[in-house]
Amino acid sequence: MLVDSHCHLDFADFAEERDAIVQRALDHDIRRMVTICTRVRRFGDIIKIADQYESVYASVGTHPNNAHEELDITADDLIRLSEHPKVVAIGEAGLDYHYDYAPPEAQMQGFRTHIAASRATQLPLVIHARSADEDMISTLREETGKGAFPFILHCFSSGAELARVGVELGGHVSFSGILTFKNSPEIREIARNVPRDRLLVETDAPYLAPVPHRGKRNEPSFVRHTAAVLAETIGVSEEALAALTSDNVFRLFTKMPRPERALNA
Repeated sequence: MLVDSHCHLDFADFAEERDAIVQRALDHDIRRMVTICTRVRRFGDIIKIADQYESVYASVGTHPNNAHEELDITADDLIRLSEHPKVVAIGEAGLDYHYDYAPPEAQMQGFRTHIAASRATQLPLVIHARSADEDMISTLREETGKGAFPFILHCFSSGAELARVGVELGGHVSFSGILTFKNSPEIREIARNVPRDRLLVETDAPYLAPVPHRGKRNEPSFVRHTAAVLAETIGVSEEALAALTSDNVFRLFTKMPRPERALNA
């Protein structure tokens, strides 16, 4: 069994064949998928998808590139929405300085709001970090000092120091299809140094399809390819990798139950 800890099943790329995509994941023993919220005002659409499929769970939050659109969303709003039984995480939130879609100060304000919600609920915060390592490290250190909260550095493509500090502060590191790319030896080296009890795998579908599907639309069933490369990278069997990442997921996503042996979409 594997878990796709981060995908976007609400995106238009999947609208015409969502049933088939979820079923393909199940056919490849991807037994849980977490569909991630990028705008709280679209949360209703996301939770409908999670409610439709037994195997799909959800988060609630605002992507940093959309932060300026939802600065009126409070930690209390996030906490209230997270009470839905299928909401297992807060986010994704964080800092993205690669694109100029939202002012950095809006991103930081939104990020701290999400941290407060994660700290209050103890639901893991899904963190998006891109080209912002220094500010991300300082913010995580500062906010963790105010009180611990569980978090995931999702779709990891940052520097080794952010991974090290994230683990030091109690976080998990999740690897996407980027891990499989020929030009990603640094990411594979970082993965080797992450403690095994902090490793997760994801697709970030519909983006970043792993080899051998690179350049195509990604989907949750493809997480197996990333898992295979991660297994090879850290020197364990694919079966052992599946077991350890699944154990990590269910220990972290405390509201998401392990599936029964037989599971339908």
